[in-house]
Amino acid sequence: MTQKILISTGGSGGHVIPAITFYNHLKHTHEIFISTDIRGLAYLDKNYKVFVINTPKLNNYFLLPFSFLKILFLTIKSFFLLKKNNISILISTGGYMSLPLCLAAKILGINIFLIEPNMVLGRANKFFLNLSKKLICYSKNLINLPSGINNKLTTIKPLIRKEYYEAVEYQKKDNLFTIIIIGGSQGAKIFDELLNKSIVSIAKKVSIKIIHQTSEKNINFLKNFYSQNNIENRVFSFDHNLNEVLKQGDLCITRAGASSLAELSLLAIPFIAIPLPSSKDNHQYENAKYYKEQDCCWIIDQKNFDDQKFEKFLMEMINKSQDYMTKKNNLQKLNYQNTWNNVNQKILKIINEN
Repeated sequence: MTQKILISTGGSGGHVIPAITFYNHLKHTHEIFISTDIRGLAYLDKNYKVFVINTPKLNNYFLLPFSFLKILFLTIKSFFLLKKNNISILISTGGYMSLPLCLAAKILGINIFLIEPNMVLGRANKFFLNLSKKLICYSKNLINLPSGINNKLTTIKPLIRKEYYEAVEYQKKDNLFTIIIIGGSQGAKIFDELLNKSIVSIAKKVSIKIIHQTSEKNINFLKNFYSQNNIENRVFSFDHNLNEVLKQGDLCITRAGASSLAELSLLAIPFIAIPLPSSKDNHQYENAKYYKEQDCCWIIDQKNFDDQKFEKFLMEMINKSQDYMTKKNNLQKLNYQNTWNNVNQKILKIINEN
């Protein structure tokens, strides 16, 4: 009898993308469902069997009584959802969104597997660690990991969508140095404004192309800015085929979400990480630090950004300095034998072991 698995996710792409990837690894051997909140629906199309469990955030003290009542209601709803669909395994990608489902799964005696894509153990995953069967992560050196649970810890290569593996062999057709800026769909001042001066100055010396992801409200401004300064560009907010965009890049300037860095790493695109200073438990910095310690990237502190130093630094990258080539070579070494099939076999072994 085919096992039925529910993957709980929601919120940002940092939670949903690993869930989608896990779904695709298991869909040929198991019957898979996905549960998400309203925000997570933006990343899921009609091909997935989706349940909506819209868990409230617990960050408003005045609304806490109401939020706890709603979580109680959603836990009861989750209980019947899991029971009705004969779910035998719950996989959670972390975050408050999974709270009702994890509680219900524990009541029903359903095996819980936790996925931690960041280098810092998330608070929800830490809360459910003792109730889970396995914690699946990318490194044994996970920060904030309690002692005495090594038997639950298992590592895999980062969860990367299948199409990115197919893009690895892509060869650029032009010699124009292409800088990709991933500011996120919400945009950020440092990506939409502070980098501009350096980029314009560089464009006066050498020909470059800019591919820039930003918020919808900033698209027209950035398009006009680049065009007025005679810089070849593509500006967008969201692209389901981001792999087709990234593979054109020679260098990427990005935040430090776990999925984004893993995708750039697989494609061997050297990247400059500018971690979000307000990321919970400073996990974006720790994500980037993992690659920096292997000499695969650079990290810039947003609070101490210096446009003149940045301009000089960028020029060295465009000229493909020894440092640039070292980073690129190290990324290739890091992903040696990193294939979809190898990751797939490891995941199946973890899920199917008694």
